[in-house]
Amino acid sequence: MKQKFAYALVIGGALVLTGCGKKLTAFQSDYFTVNPSPLEVVGNNVPATVTARIPGNFFLKNAEVTVTPYLEFNGTEVAAQSYTFQGENVRGNNPVVNYEYGGTVSIPVNYVYQPEMSNSALTLAFDVKQGGKQYVLPRVKVADGVIATATLADVATVTPAITADKFQRIINEQYAADITFLINQANVRQGQIKSEDILALHEQLRLADADSSRVIEGINISSYASPEGAVDFNTRLAEQREQNTSTYLRGQLKRDKITEFGELTAQFTAEDWEGFQSLVAASDIQDKELILSVLSMYKDPEEREREIRNLSTIFDQLADEILPQLRYSRITASINVIGKSDEEIAALYATNPSALNVDELLYCATLTDNVDEKTAIYTTATRIYPEDYRAFNNLGMCQYIAKNYDAAEASFNKAARINGDSEEVKMNLGLLSMLENDYSEANQLFGEAAGVEALNDALGVYYLEIGDNNAAVKAFGNSKTNNAALAQILTKDYSKAKSTLSAINNPDATTYYLMAVLGARTNNEQMVFSNLRQAIKLDASFAEKAKNDMEFAGLDLSAI
Repeated sequence: MKQKFAYALVIGGALVLTGCGKKLTAFQSDYFTVNPSPLEVVGNNVPATVTARIPGNFFLKNAEVTVTPYLEFNGTEVAAQSYTFQGENVRGNNPVVNYEYGGTVSIPVNYVYQPEMSNSALTLAFDVKQGGKQYVLPRVKVADGVIATATLADVATVTPAITADKFQRIINEQYAADITFLINQANVRQGQIKSEDILALHEQLRLADADSSRVIEGINISSYASPEGAVDFNTRLAEQREQNTSTYLRGQLKRDKITEFGELTAQFTAEDWEGFQSLVAASDIQDKELILSVLSMYKDPEEREREIRNLSTIFDQLADEILPQLRYSRITASINVIGKSDEEIAALYATNPSALNVDELLYCATLTDNVDEKTAIYTTATRIYPEDYRAFNNLGMCQYIAKNYDAAEASFNKAARINGDSEEVKMNLGLLSMLENDYSEANQLFGEAAGVEALNDALGVYYLEIGDNNAAVKAFGNSKTNNAALAQILTKDYSKAKSTLSAINNPDATTYYLMAVLGARTNNEQMVFSNLRQAIKLDASFAEKAKNDMEFAGLDLSAI
């Protein structure tokens, strides 16, 4: 009996020595590291990795431990995905921790961000299964707080895309008419100056001369000879046609009492091979490809003419159909139409907006920086020109800036019904999707708005919201906005972020708050306090935010 008892003691001692007959002891906080610590918001999530380094002779061979990371804040807690690992003698598919040597285990953590998480603690709860029994070990705190700087990304500060007006202060109009000549002649025939085109040209010149809103900028004469015959002869012929046309035109301007017509310029082309080639290419001549090949093979004018004349049957057709069209002088009048001045447009908007065309009304809105005034002008434009999508889109832009999002949505949707292909409208609808956290819809709409110049800022905020900070930096480019500087801070390009913030034309409270964050990250306390004071001066809510912000942990903000 004594021998059996002694044998049992030996067996029991062996079990204790191998760690199979006892419970796990409590985990220590120094077994764990957290990256990042404090936790940090990325997009709308709080991701981290907890790394457990288990020492040797600690993790029992028959133990299975389930770790649940909890983020505790404001009297509540949120659990992340549980993670299980096991000892060497446990049957299962979980990572194994060796009893003798210990091991390293990585535990991924992620939470959907809530503002109250700034003051929080990351703790680990341990549920143990061992030999058919279950028990709980004490929780271990492994990190404090959440840095929420990424949440300063603000799609509401992105300026929606404007659809531009087509207003031009000066619109240039070109009027042209031809005087044709008989073969080898340069005299201006009476029948030519009575043609409809010539008469219409002179009528436009008379109308412009009588209209203070139209200015004759200049008149040009280009004279030509067809490319058959000797080059010397054709040179003299084209020059004579130019001189005769100029003499005729000057006389007609004098008869019409037009004295202000800018500069009268004239030039001639001895042999119009370029015009010849264009006319042949556009013709129905059966062998035109043969003619074009001759033109490409021979560059010397005389060789060209000789080779073309060798095509006897074709040349006759050219002489009848093509060459007569190359014996002419072209008169071109350049007339500038002077649009309404800014003062005239503003006055008409105030007294009789219906007298303005839609582009003048849209332009009128650009003459003020006051959003309320812009809103009123665009509203007027939608009333007078209800089929022009630009008026509704631009009205929606003003409503968005004023944070009247329901009205902005109605305006953007109206613009989309009128013109569903507008890239500007699609971008603006994408901004509304971002406000509603519908990132999939926003991504699709932004993709369809690829040609819009204003899209970069919208895309930058989109990437910030989904946590791709590097893509955000690339999208913002050289944009000088709070959002662009935030992307640079989150990617730790502090020098560039400071430069961006300093270049913002109208800094607001967020601008100064971000500058304070930069001060904290670069150990510049004076920069922290001076910028926090300015931020709070502009927006008192930043005082409470700063007190709870882990960016300023360790700093005494009581004097702010």
